[in-house]
Amino acid sequence: MRADAIRNLDSVLQTGARLLAHDPSTSITTIATEAGVDRRTVYRRFATREALLAAVFRTKLDATDQVFTDSRFDVAPVAVALHRYVEGIVPVMRRWPVDPERVRCDTEAYDRMLGQRERFSAFVQRAVEEGVLREDLPDGMARGLLLRMIDLVSSKFPDIEPAPAADLVVDALLCGIGQS
Repeated sequence: MRADAIRNLDSVLQTGARLLAHDPSTSITTIATEAGVDRRTVYRRFATREALLAAVFRTKLDATDQVFTDSRFDVAPVAVALHRYVEGIVPVMRRWPVDPERVRCDTEAYDRMLGQRERFSAFVQRAVEEGVLREDLPDGMARGLLLRMIDLVSSKFPDIEPAPAADLVVDALLCGIGQS
């Protein structure tokens, strides 16, 4: 692809992610206008809004796979891998705020997302087994807390840069939020 075509595609995907996350009924014309391209440019690539949404979701999955790789869940010390993960996933969630439940019909991508969830759960289990996280919590609680904290810093605190956001999340998860 030419450089301008790559820029246009990236702009359409990012704009589509943002607008469709806010309003699932946003039209292709509105997305094209916001992205600064002609609607025919969007339609040449995506026949429907659902096709665009599926492309956004797959792009988010690709970015998430890269975060998993960079985090080195299997080999890095748990606290280091956790910080790397949060620092990497915050920008992904901000850039691609698509709800996975909206793309259940794309079974291949949805199954891929479920695989990512399993990989993340295995990492949290490793953290429990190594004594980094408490083992007496109800099943899924540590994972759920971590995911909700990541979602919180990603969506409600957009001015916090990824590294300080990771510092906050990891510290709150490992040390708590009470006064010492």
